[in-house]
Amino acid sequence: MKKIMAVVAIGATVLASCGKSEKQIALEKQQAIAAYQDSIKLDSFKRAAAEEQQRKVEEQHQAELAAARRSAAASARSYRSSNTVTTSSAGVTSTQAQKKGWSDAAKGTVIGAGVGALGGVLIDKNNARGAIIGGLAGAGAGYAIGRAEDRKSGRVQPKQ
Repeated sequence: MKKIMAVVAIGATVLASCGKSEKQIALEKQQAIAAYQDSIKLDSFKRAAAEEQQRKVEEQHQAELAAARRSAAASARSYRSSNTVTTSSAGVTSTQAQKKGWSDAAKGTVIGAGVGALGGVLIDKNNARGAIIGGLAGAGAGYAIGRAEDRKSGRVQPKQ
């Protein structure tokens, strides 16, 4: 029996020595509370950052819509001159150069002259005279057709 009591006493002593003191328990509670408060702060910070990001996206979307509206209104008020397109928008005037490249009138003139010259050579016995006459006639016809296409596309103002 003495042996059993000695084993129980030693076991109780070991268990008592392994237990945590009140200071350690209080410290662990404070650390747990601090960690919980930090997680709450982190969550509120993340929420605020997400709200700020959403607000910025919404502002950017509104700015894009406003720019599109201004652009549509400006294009409705734009008018063309001979070499430039001038756009007036809320007191701001910008000038853009017309698109570059050959006009339809120039293309029509060149193509008409080539086809007319070829036709003139084939029709007239005198090749040089036929090429000149056919080239001039073809160039005139090609210019007239190309100029009409330029008017349709808006590159040139229609006759008033």
